[in-house]
Amino acid sequence: MRHSSSLVRPLALVLLVVSVAGCSWFKKGAKGDYALAPEARPLEVPPDLNLPNTSGAMQVPNVGPAASSAGAATNAAGGFTVGGSRDEAFTRVGEALAGIEGVAIASRAQLLGTYDVSYEGASFLVRVSAVDAGAYVSAVDPRGLPATGAAPTKLLAALKAKLGG
Repeated sequence: MRHSSSLVRPLALVLLVVSVAGCSWFKKGAKGDYALAPEARPLEVPPDLNLPNTSGAMQVPNVGPAASSAGAATNAAGGFTVGGSRDEAFTRVGEALAGIEGVAIASRAQLLGTYDVSYEGASFLVRVSAVDAGAYVSAVDPRGLPATGAAPTKLLAALKAKLGG
């Protein structure tokens, strides 16, 4: 009988170890999100697409003087002020542009106060906006910033001479 008890102890010890450790081998554990139905899985978005880059989204360009009559004659981009309402100035600017050699007006938008022009190989907008002292005439590039190149500066100088601004 001694022989069987010496065999029972190691066998009981093995069964005990297998039963405790074996639980994890046979148990159905959590499978993770991949086991869920496709519509129930959480959406995975790459980190760089999680939020848009807004680092320069709201930069407001410095387009000229504030709407004040004092000091509104010119700005760094070469704009100038003319007397009268914006609509009157818009009409006068259009007539002056038509009289300047080499200017091609692609389109005009009176509601926006802009002329889309080409002059000496450059394309830009001539903008007429209302200010306290009358109307402010300036050149704007396709990005909405003041057009400071040679052609816009030369055209604004010609406009200023024709309009007396």
